[in-house]
Amino acid sequence: MRRLLVLTGLIVVLALLGALLWPQLQTALRYADLLRQPAPTAASLSDPLPGVRYADTWGGARSEGRRHEGVDIFAPRNTRIYAATEGVVSRIGEDRLGGRTVTVTGPGGYHHYYAHLERYPALKVGEWVTVGTVVGYVGDSGNAKGTPTHLHYGVYTPMWTAVNPYPLLRKD
Repeated sequence: MRRLLVLTGLIVVLALLGALLWPQLQTALRYADLLRQPAPTAASLSDPLPGVRYADTWGGARSEGRRHEGVDIFAPRNTRIYAATEGVVSRIGEDRLGGRTVTVTGPGGYHHYYAHLERYPALKVGEWVTVGTVVGYVGDSGNAKGTPTHLHYGVYTPMWTAVNPYPLLRKD
């Protein structure tokens, strides 16, 4: 009888542990699948600011001897910015150059960097987003303070090497 109670207790504990860990396991498997997907290719990414025309600003001279590592898309303050790809929110925060930023890690482990935001939506690190999820609102934070409001959109390899996002974006 005592063995039966111990065994029943063990089964209950394992069932509770399984129920608690199952969501984390599902998330880990989904993330691993995302990393195995192919990297973005020409015209494979959705436009983060649909209907807004923009030019390739990659490589332009910037302060401190830097080169521009992205595309600037000018739009009115507080215009919604949409995720260009599915992925997981890997960072929300501020940095010196980008100001208020959101980073989404997408297929192939590529990082999609949205910068100079006016404000953030109700996102959390670790949250999954799909194409079209609002990831921010156009602003002029960071080193863009006082310039015309815009989104700086950058794409980086898993090792954080910048890639020109312009040819990757669909120009619908």
